[in-house]
Amino acid sequence: MIEPLPQRVSRWLAWVAGAVILFGCAVPITIDVLARYFLNRGLVESFEISGYGLAACIGLGLGYTVTTKAHIRVDFVVAKMPFPVRAACDLLAACALAVVAAALAWFAWGTVSQSWNMGARSMSQLQIPIVIPQGLWWIGLFWFACMAVLTPIQAVLRLLKGDRAGFQAAIGSADLNAEIDEAVHAVEDLR
Repeated sequence: MIEPLPQRVSRWLAWVAGAVILFGCAVPITIDVLARYFLNRGLVESFEISGYGLAACIGLGLGYTVTTKAHIRVDFVVAKMPFPVRAACDLLAACALAVVAAALAWFAWGTVSQSWNMGARSMSQLQIPIVIPQGLWWIGLFWFACMAVLTPIQAVLRLLKGDRAGFQAAIGSADLNAEIDEAVHAVEDLR
C-alpha cells in the first residue's frame, strides 16, 4: 500500500528531526567534551547548538506523532464505550489537538517574524541569527498544525462514507493487540 503524501512528509520530517538530534546535538556535545578533556576548553557552543537542535527536533517530530497516533492518550474508560460515544470522544480529542496545534503555529510565527524584524542574534560567540533555529522550529509546528487539522477532517469524511475502520485508523485509539501487531511488523521489516 502506498503511503499518502501527508504521512510521507511527516515521516521525512521525523527523519530530519532524528538527524538534527544526532548531528545537531550529539556531535557538538561530543566535540565539546573531548576538547574540554584534551584541551581544557570547549571548541563549540554545544549547549546553545543542542538547545536549538532540541527545539527543532520537537517541532519537526510533532506531525509524525499525529499521523502515527503516537501521542499519549489515557482512554481506558473510552475504550469500553459504544462506538458512537467513542467516535465522538475521539473526534473531540482530535479537534482539541488541532486547535492547540494551530495556536502554537500561529504564536510561533509571531515569534519568528519578530526575531526577523529585530535582526535578533544569539548572545554567544556564535552570533547565530535567531530566526534560523526558530524558523526550523516553526516549520515543524506549522506541519504539526496542518496534520492536526487534516486528520479529523479525513476521519469525518471516512465516517460519512460509513467506513468505521477507516475512522478508527485515522483518529481512534489503537488497542493493545493492534499495537503489538504493529511492533511485530516493524521488527520483521528491519530483518
